[in-house]
Amino acid sequence: MKKYELTENKKEVFGIVLFQIKALININRFGIKKGDLGGWVEKEDNLSQDDDAWVYGDAWVYGDAWVYGDAQVSGNARVYGKIKLKNVLCSRFNFEFDWEVKLWQKKEAEFEQERKNIRSKK
Repeated sequence: MKKYELTENKKEVFGIVLFQIKALININRFGIKKGDLGGWVEKEDNLSQDDDAWVYGDAWVYGDAWVYGDAQVSGNARVYGKIKLKNVLCSRFNFEFDWEVKLWQKKEAEFEQERKNIRSKK
């Protein structure tokens, strides 16, 4: 069963046509209801139909990029190239290469650890 469809809402960026997605089912984990509009993808190959991954708002996914697993792409994030996002929350960055995601995840983990250290000192 498909979880989303490409709508007739489209925009052209960098010579690429992006289509807004629309939920065909509820994705309870992320509070998405059937009929909710999501973000923008170039084609169905950019967002998995098989899990909870979702693209929100003004986020774009295009090229050979693939968003799957529990990944969420939102805000003004741009995901493109050959990147594959799995179990990542991406809201303010642009990713083109896997090493960029790994570096970002490392920095996010360091930030979270530092935050825990500060809280434990209080």
